[in-house]
Amino acid sequence: MQSLERGFAVLLAFDEELANPTLAELAAATNLSRPAVRRLLLTLQRLGYVTGADGRWRLTPRVLSIGQHYSASNAMIELAQPHLLALAELTHESASLAALDGAHVVYVARVPVRRIMSINVSIGTRVPAHATSMGRALLAWAPAPVIERVIAESGLRRLTERTITDPVAFQAALREVRELGYALVAGELEDGLISVSAPVRDQTGSVVAALASSTSSGRTDLDRLRTEVVPLLLSTAGDISADLGHRATRPPSVNGRDGFF
Repeated sequence: MQSLERGFAVLLAFDEELANPTLAELAAATNLSRPAVRRLLLTLQRLGYVTGADGRWRLTPRVLSIGQHYSASNAMIELAQPHLLALAELTHESASLAALDGAHVVYVARVPVRRIMSINVSIGTRVPAHATSMGRALLAWAPAPVIERVIAESGLRRLTERTITDPVAFQAALREVRELGYALVAGELEDGLISVSAPVRDQTGSVVAALASSTSSGRTDLDRLRTEVVPLLLSTAGDISADLGHRATRPPSVNGRDGFF
């Protein structure tokens, strides 16, 4: 079990900053000894997940199969894809579906329209939950221990001048999301980035994903998002939830909701 955990730790250490790392860099990133990392890399190389040359290592395309198996076995992604396409066509902005993973949200489905972020957003991209509308839509109805863990793990790290870093203010922001039924975050993850998200629920009523529409401050303003995009977002999130078996208790509204639809 420990070897499995360490193997995943090494795989997850490969990111934009360590796309082609040395053994020493991987050891530092994983807090493992160099001999241990070397053994793990050789095993992963034998399995076809990494390759090494000139003292540096990189992932192979085979790692994509893990994500493909997840997508193929996850009905939510298949059901959501046509709704994402429709939302992107209506708003002329990127539409995404994300799930919570620790203190991060992970993109599980996405229809890009134009590049609006400096980071490369694709399926599997992880971004801090505390500074994103997706994260807040997922956390607003999460149990208190989950919220507390995200606050502790992330430290509510400041990413821009607008990032909420105070735990009390963050909890207040989550309460506002519950009251409105959607989350709107502007310039907290990246300057100029605006995103709005709504919760997606399964047949039990649990929030299992967040649907987001993203744009930039140069293309729109918050009032326009609230009046034009939020109704479309809530309706689309309701449609995805219905496909997942959730039954609405009342129709979506942008005026004072508790997030159930």
